Amino acid sequence: MSDSNAPQIMSKGTLFDKVWNLHTVGTLSSGQTQLFIGLHLIHEVTSPQAFAMLRERGLKVLYPDRTVATVDHIVPTDNQARPFADILAEEMMQALETNTKDYGIRFYNIGSGSQGIVHAIAPELGLTQPGMTVACGDSHTSTHGAFGAIAFGIGTSQVRDVLASQTLALSKLKVRKIEVNGELPPGVYAKDVILHIIRKLGVKGGVGYAYEYAGTTFSAMNMEERMTVCNMSIEGGARCGYINPDQVTFDYLKGKDFAPKGEDWEQAVNWWQSIRSDADAVYDDVVTFDAAEIEPTVTWGITPGQGIGVSENIPTPDTMEEGDRAIAEEAYKYMQLTPGKPIKGTKIDVCFVGSCTNGRLSDLQEAAKFAQGRHIAPGIKAFIVPASERVKEAAEAEGLDKIFTQAGFEWREPGCSMCLAMNPDKLQGDQISASSSNRNFKGRQGSSTGRTLLMSPAMVVAAAVKGEVTDVRELIEYS
Repeated sequence: MSDSNAPQIMSKGTLFDKVWNLHTVGTLSSGQTQLFIGLHLIHEVTSPQAFAMLRERGLKVLYPDRTVATVDHIVPTDNQARPFADILAEEMMQALETNTKDYGIRFYNIGSGSQGIVHAIAPELGLTQPGMTVACGDSHTSTHGAFGAIAFGIGTSQVRDVLASQTLALSKLKVRKIEVNGELPPGVYAKDVILHIIRKLGVKGGVGYAYEYAGTTFSAMNMEERMTVCNMSIEGGARCGYINPDQVTFDYLKGKDFAPKGEDWEQAVNWWQSIRSDADAVYDDVVTFDAAEIEPTVTWGITPGQGIGVSENIPTPDTMEEGDRAIAEEAYKYMQLTPGKPIKGTKIDVCFVGSCTNGRLSDLQEAAKFAQGRHIAPGIKAFIVPASERVKEAAEAEGLDKIFTQAGFEWREPGCSMCLAMNPDKLQGDQISASSSNRNFKGRQGSSTGRTLLMSPAMVVAAAVKGEVTDVRELIEYS
């Protein structure tokens, strides 16, 4: 029986098509594909129930060597002494420690030197590689598409399925090519690019699609910038997003812990090049953007699609499509912002640099440029959370921690922190946050009335220094 509601797909010769076909085990009666998963990443939040389901059924983990675990969501970033003060967090930690030991799964725990946010450690260890299928019980698994992998965030029951069978039942996606061409202006970063794309295409624009990011703007980005873009594909409704592997990809991977070595390396590179989208590949849709038109971008509302350039005013209902007005009215009320007013100058309470979107070394390096020789404004709480133990070590070796602390920022241990606040890092009351994370949903940062403005790490530092939303470009000439 075929799925009559399945999308009519015409894509052909894309990396997505090639990787999908290579990993297809079979077609299920539902019309879905049974897809082999090459790398399964797990953490402490979505795995305990999945392992419990395995035990109930007497099942084993089929390929434990293809599963890798770390802890990130519930980890405190200030005091990591065990047992954790939060009883539920401690229970999750103990469950993961027990499950990884019982099932023979590699586990990067706190103090291992390689613990961190799951979407940071897999790339930096060289676990994520081109042509892979990657799954993780976390929405932002699309991050790994930066390497030319197709990567899916999955739910707890699907975590169980991958543990037990190393496969997933999925419907094939259409492929939209998103081209951005040109050099990014000073003060404009990968975060601004993806916020601009989501603003233009909408938070539901990618439903049913995989996004292939192409064009000279992405070619010029380093791997960490590419990860930022792919990370937020899910915020535009896409199931995954990817960039074709190139020399930038290979240079990043070479020498990493789990990257191929010696003759295997040369063979791997040849294969990775072969899975790139063909020059005559067919796409279901193509959209293009000009990098020169993108400016530092800030969200003003309660979805990542409600973003504007820092020089713009908060949009008024009459400038919107009719279908967007209801959520805009909800956003005005929740965010306590006035339509028609500039976003620039909005007072800020808390500034957060970190997350799987923007907590990598290059993010911290760029943020430090604007913190150097400056100090955060009075009354501002500001903190920097490295994405992993390796990022923290590298940043400290460069003295970035000292730059931040001298500027009044708190320097923390690795973890997801205030991105989703399943840990002690939370907004209080209706505090408003300048955040380098990926979601600005109601209550996302730990308070049911807390408010979040998404922006690049550099923009977060500018906000911290001025105490309000600030155009980082005004600080560049003085840096």
